[in-house]
Amino acid sequence: MAAGIIGSLIAAAAMVGAAVFTSRATRAAARLTSEAQRTTAAVQAEPQQRQADLAAFREIRETLDRRIEQQDQKIDTLSALVRAYSWTVNRLIRRMRDEGLGPDREDVHDLVREHMHTGA
Repeated sequence: MAAGIIGSLIAAAAMVGAAVFTSRATRAAARLTSEAQRTTAAVQAEPQQRQADLAAFREIRETLDRRIEQQDQKIDTLSALVRAYSWTVNRLIRRMRDEGLGPDREDVHDLVREHMHTGA
C-alpha cells in the first residue's frame, strides 16, 4: 500500500513536472511564433512600402519637372520682355539725342548703363 501511495506521488510529481515543462515550452513556442509572424509581416510589407515610396518619388519628381518647365517659360518670357524694353529705350534715347536732348546721367540706373555699354 505504501508502494502504491509512493508510486501515485511520483506519478503526480511527474505529471506536474511535465505540465510545467509543457507550459514553458508552449509559451516559448508562442513567443517564437509571434516573432516569426511579425518578421513575415515586415518582410511582406517591405516591397509594398518600396512601391509606395517609388510612387511618391515619381509624383514629387513630376511636380518638380512641371515647376521647372513653368519657371523656364517665365524666364524666357521675362528675358524677351527685357530685350523689348531695352530696344525701346535705346530707340527713345537715340531720338532724344537726335533732337539734342540726351538723358541726364541720373536718369539711367547703373545696371542699365553697364548693360548699354557692355551688352551683358
